[in-house]
Amino acid sequence: MRVDPERRLHAIARMTVSIRLAVSALVLAAILLTAALSSLLWWRTAEAASRQLASTINEQIVAAVRKEVSAIVDEARAAHTAIRTLFLQNVLDTREADKREFVFLSQLQSQATISWVAFGWPDGSFFAAHKLGDRRLEMMEISLTDHPGERRVDEYDVVPGDIEFANRRFEPTDFRVADQAWFKAGLGADDPQWFRVMRHATGERPSIAFAGPIDVYQERQGVLAVIIEYTRLARFLSQLEVGRTGTAFIVDGSGELVAAPDKDADELHPARGDTALLPLARAALDQAGEAGRKEAWRSRLTSGGAAYEVALTPLPFPGWSLATVIPEAEFLGPVETTLHRLILGLTVGAVLAALASAMLARSVIAAPLSRVVGELRHVEAFALEQVRRHPSRLKEIASLSGAIAEMAAGLSAFRKFIPADLVRGLLRQGVEAKPGGSIQELSVMFIDIAGFTGLSERLGDRVVPLLSRYLDLTSEIIVANGGTIDKFIGDAVMAFWGAPQPQADHAARCCRAALACRRAIDESGLVDDLGQPLQIRIGINSGRMLVGNIGSELRLNYTVIGDAVNVASRLEGANKSYGTQILIGAATERLARGAVVTREVDSIAVYGREEGLSVHELIGMANEMAVGSTGWIADYERGLATYRARRFADALADFEAVLKRRGDDRPAELMRDRCRRLAAAAPDVSWRPVAALASK
Repeated sequence: MRVDPERRLHAIARMTVSIRLAVSALVLAAILLTAALSSLLWWRTAEAASRQLASTINEQIVAAVRKEVSAIVDEARAAHTAIRTLFLQNVLDTREADKREFVFLSQLQSQATISWVAFGWPDGSFFAAHKLGDRRLEMMEISLTDHPGERRVDEYDVVPGDIEFANRRFEPTDFRVADQAWFKAGLGADDPQWFRVMRHATGERPSIAFAGPIDVYQERQGVLAVIIEYTRLARFLSQLEVGRTGTAFIVDGSGELVAAPDKDADELHPARGDTALLPLARAALDQAGEAGRKEAWRSRLTSGGAAYEVALTPLPFPGWSLATVIPEAEFLGPVETTLHRLILGLTVGAVLAALASAMLARSVIAAPLSRVVGELRHVEAFALEQVRRHPSRLKEIASLSGAIAEMAAGLSAFRKFIPADLVRGLLRQGVEAKPGGSIQELSVMFIDIAGFTGLSERLGDRVVPLLSRYLDLTSEIIVANGGTIDKFIGDAVMAFWGAPQPQADHAARCCRAALACRRAIDESGLVDDLGQPLQIRIGINSGRMLVGNIGSELRLNYTVIGDAVNVASRLEGANKSYGTQILIGAATERLARGAVVTREVDSIAVYGREEGLSVHELIGMANEMAVGSTGWIADYERGLATYRARRFADALADFEAVLKRRGDDRPAELMRDRCRRLAAAAPDVSWRPVAALASK
C-alpha cells in the first residue's frame, strides 16, 4: 500500500518530542544513577572534598593571575604598538614635545597597569611619563645637549576625566639611558622584546620593560619602552583570597621574588608584603626543577610541623611562575583510602550512566544531528544546491533542519548579488568576515561605456536592457578569465586579478579579458539610440595595493584600494584624450611582456599627480597577431623617442609614417600636431615630454 509522503510527514511531526524533554530524561537518569552510588560512599569523602576545595581555590587564583599577567603583557604590547604606529605613520615626531607628552600621558591614563612610557634618543637624551600612584603623574626629560646632568620634572594631578598641571622642578641626576640594557639592546634590535629593569631615573624599582626601536623612513630615531613596576603586581596579589592564611607569590626562574601581596604598593610605595611562606615556594621550585617551569606542578610540603599544599603554575610572561601556598590545617585531614573508594564509585557510576546515555543519545540525538551538521557543511562551503531537509522525531531537530533548508534557499537568491566563487574562495582561505586586508601585487581593470551620460539622459529607463546586456557580456568574460568582479558603478565595471586566489599571470589574464570584452561588444551588435555601435573604454594597471574586506562591522566589501587602483581609473578616462580603447600602465606591460603586443603611447601626468607615467595601448595578444601586422609600432615608438629627445622634425616624420601606414591613428595625429607646434616654437629648457590630463 502506498503511503502519501505529506501524510507521513504529518504523522512524524505528531510523534516528535521536545529535545528538552529527551535531554532532561538522559541527565536525570545519569544523576539518579550517580547519586545512588555516590551516596553509599559520601560519608568517606572528607579528604576528597578538602583536596578538591584546595584545588578549586588554586585554580581560581591561577586563572585570575594568568589573566592579569596576560592583560599586563598585552597592555604593554598594545601601548608600544600604538605609540610606535604614530611615529611610523609620521603622525607624531619624536621631537614634538607637546604631542609626545600628550600621547605618553594618555597611554598611562588608559592602561592601568603601565608605570612608565619612556623614550631614549641615540644621542643619550631621555624622555618619560611616569605614574605616581593612582592620583599623580610626572613627565621628565633629560637632555645631554641643553642641560646635561639635570632632570626636568613636570607633575600633574589626576582629576576625573582629565589631568591638571601641578608644578615643575629641576634637579640633578646621574641617570644615563645609554647605560640601560633595554636601550642598548633596542638600538641594535629589529623588533621589541622584554627586559628586566632595576634602575630608573627616580631610583631603583624592580620592573619589566617592553622595549624596541623606532624607525621612521628607515632611520633609527631611538628606543621606546613601556615599563611595568612589580608593585602593580603586588597590589593585585593582595586582592586574592588564598584561603584564610595562605598566600600567593610570583617568582622568576631563579626563585627570586617578583611580587608578594601588598595592597599599599604602588610607584610611590615599595612592596613590603608578608613573605613568611616564601621559603616554601622556593623549596617547591627546587623540588620541581625544570618540570615546574614548563607545566603546572603540585606537592605537599611540611615546615615547622605543619603541612602545606604548594602549587606552581607557569605564567604567560617568560620565566615567571605563580606559587600558591595553602596550609592544610584549613581543611580536613587526608584520608587516602576514602579518596580511592570515592573515585572508584564515581567511576563505576559515570561509566554506567555514560553507557546508558550514549546508547539512547546516539539513536535519538547524535544521528539526526550528524545529518543536520552535514547540511551545515554544505552551507559553510556555499554549496547551497546540495542542502536537503531531514525529518526527525525530535521537534527541535526537525525545525532546525527545516530552517537550514530555508536559509539555503534564501541565500541562493543572493547569488546574483554576491559572486558564489568569490565567497567559496574566501571560505577556503579562511578569510573572516571582518575588516582587514593585506598588501599584494595585483592587476585591476576599469571598463565603462563611452558617452554613457548623454546616452542615459536620452534613453531614460530604456537604457536598462542595453546596460544589462553590456554588463552580462563583460561579467561573463571577466569570470571566465579568472577575474574577481569588484563592483558595478553605473555603467562602469571594476574587476581585479590575483586575489583571492593567487595568480602568477594576473597581468596577462587581465589584458586577455580586456581584449575579449572589446571583441564581444563589437560582435554583439549593441548600438546606442542613434544607431551607432556601442564603444567601451578600458584602463588597466598593476602594482601593490591593499586587498581585503574593507568597510565596517555592519557592511563589508571585498575590494582593492591604493594608488595603483586610482591610476587604472585615470587610464580608463585617458582613452578619451588619445582616441584609444584600452590603455595599460607600465607595470602591467612589464608583467605581461611577451604575452601581449603593446605600444607606448605617451608619458602623461594623470589628474591628481605631477610625475609622468608611461602609458601603453594594448593592441592584442602576441599569439593572436598576424605576422607583419605590427610594423607601424616601431615607427611610432621611434617617433616617441626622438620627440622626447627634442628632435621634433625627425619625430614628425615618424608619426606621419605611422599615419601613412595605418590611415587613421588618433595617438599619431596628436603627436604629429604636437611636434609641429614644438618645431615651430622651440620650448625652453624647462620643457618635459609629459602630457598633463586636466580631468579624471
